[in-house]
Amino acid sequence: MAFIQCNLHSESLGMAVSINVILPQTTYSQIGMSGTKREAGTPVLYLLHGLSDDHTIWMRRTSIERYAAELGLAVVMPCVNRSFYCDTPDGMNFWKYVSEELPALVPTFFQVSDKREDTFVAGLSMGGFGAFKLAFNCPEKFAAAASLSGALSNEWLFERNPTLFKFDFGSPEQVKGSINDLYAKSEELVRSGRPRPMLYQVCGTEDFLYRENCAFRDHLRKIGYDAVWKEGPGTHCWEFWDQEIRDILKWLPIR
Repeated sequence: MAFIQCNLHSESLGMAVSINVILPQTTYSQIGMSGTKREAGTPVLYLLHGLSDDHTIWMRRTSIERYAAELGLAVVMPCVNRSFYCDTPDGMNFWKYVSEELPALVPTFFQVSDKREDTFVAGLSMGGFGAFKLAFNCPEKFAAAASLSGALSNEWLFERNPTLFKFDFGSPEQVKGSINDLYAKSEELVRSGRPRPMLYQVCGTEDFLYRENCAFRDHLRKIGYDAVWKEGPGTHCWEFWDQEIRDILKWLPIR
């Protein structure tokens, strides 16, 4: 595998940004023996960070490179600060960046597939929200989405940090029915008859977001959206996420 720290310019954000990328590697000896190079079309996972972290955290806290190597999977890890994958009032268009610009740029930089059936997204906590937000709002781009201990309704954020909630989402009334309302957007997708990304949802039973995740699990079942649900002992911690990301990678419909 190759690990690439990539610096680029984002038009959506109007500034330089960084992404970390893991790529399957054809070795020098393999190239010499066959005379061929790896063809374009490597499946790709966009792996999203949580509220207190950045694009480096998955490499620092887990063995994601080793796990991805076994599957021939490329992994792209962007940074969105504390934006909850939103276009914020100060003009930081992180939603446009992750939903439009980055998926368009990545296949031009690296030999990864741009096909829906080869494109996946997963994330933890705030990143779990981002993963499902991408799945419900951009179902034509992602074949599967996974949430680890996802912050899926964010009522807790409004209670604990109303300033940040207002900065990212506005008011709770503004969230209702918007692209940030996962309840509304998932139901809208089911009603539309459009292809639905496969979903995987996991949360520790001691996690402060466990009840929030159970509520969203029940919502998906109520609207008839099939999804894998998994729970087990665990808190909001990397010991839990490092274990669970392995099962998620095995679950991905990699061709």
